[in-house]
Amino acid sequence: MFKNKIYKYLANEILKNFIIILLTFTTIAWTVRAVNFLDLMIDDGYSASIYFKYSLLNISTIITRFVPLSFLLSLVISISKFERQQELLILWTIGLNKIKITNILFFISLFITFFQIILSLIINPLTLNKSRSLLRETHVTQIHSILKSNDFSDSFKGVTFYVEKKNPNGELINIFIKDGSGSLTTIISEIDTSSNSTIIAKSGFISDNKLVLFDGIIQTLNEKKEIKNMDFKKTELSISNFSKRTITHPKIQETSSYTLFRCLMAKNNNENLENCSFKNNKKNVIETLSRRIGMPLYIPLISLIPSFLLIYKKEKKYNYLKKYIIFIFTFIILIFAEILLKYTGFSLLNFTLYFLTPIVLFIVLYFLLIKTMIYEKTV
Repeated sequence: MFKNKIYKYLANEILKNFIIILLTFTTIAWTVRAVNFLDLMIDDGYSASIYFKYSLLNISTIITRFVPLSFLLSLVISISKFERQQELLILWTIGLNKIKITNILFFISLFITFFQIILSLIINPLTLNKSRSLLRETHVTQIHSILKSNDFSDSFKGVTFYVEKKNPNGELINIFIKDGSGSLTTIISEIDTSSNSTIIAKSGFISDNKLVLFDGIIQTLNEKKEIKNMDFKKTELSISNFSKRTITHPKIQETSSYTLFRCLMAKNNNENLENCSFKNNKKNVIETLSRRIGMPLYIPLISLIPSFLLIYKKEKKYNYLKKYIIFIFTFIILIFAEILLKYTGFSLLNFTLYFLTPIVLFIVLYFLLIKTMIYEKTV
């Protein structure tokens, strides 16, 4: 009963360190990424609420990236702490089983592996697709922030703006607009059907999804290829039809795993699969699925290598370097996994090697570790 409490204490300490390290890494990385996302407000004209929602929906992908490294650090730090505070020596003295501790670390890794697979396979594609839908279904409301003084702006497809000056009260001075896509419509019926318009105005302002212009000229090219010029004292242009340059079509990372599996299993290019724009790019599909399923398989291997810290004797020369050596060795394995991941889609051999490597290494190292611990116990 007493030993079970100790095992539970060790597991809780490792999990606590894991959560703290993971949250720390995630917070730092999310802050950096959120700064990069400021372009959504500054250059693309989205509201602050859309910016924050979009940033929050990207947190799960950041967490997924840092799970293996956080688990490795939590193991090395926890075991080093136990050793430094003489807790391990006390545990060995009362007859605690090192092999059982190794197995406990393994079971913790299985829990984290399951957590990682759920994130990668289900939650991440869902949240990323939701973030993309958020941009796709949201109208730009902060157009005024996009327009900069004495600068051309092409944040919208087919529409180019130039404003010579912006006054503090929101007034725009000397405005030039080139619309080559028919995104702008006006209350003047003669140019409603035009798909190519040039508008020059002395002043204007933006209000209620409309661009109000004063004292200018509209030059249009109609369907008959006739050029018409029209002077105006005041006109209003609807800007609700703007098409943003922000990518709105789901990327492969934002596609559900079920859809990617269907794309991968498609027998021919003529097969009609809904939402399957990647069926002709199976290399990237395989790489994405390998990341979602295969990368978590390296976590149990991560739990095993730091367990070798338990078998080193304290009086051994240069023993203080052991935690650094083990950390570097395990970190190299994670780097190797990331590199090998890039080649999983090239051939069946690479794909098989990627999935078999953690399993084979785990089996070999586990038997080596158990053998060493049994030998150490008998000496």
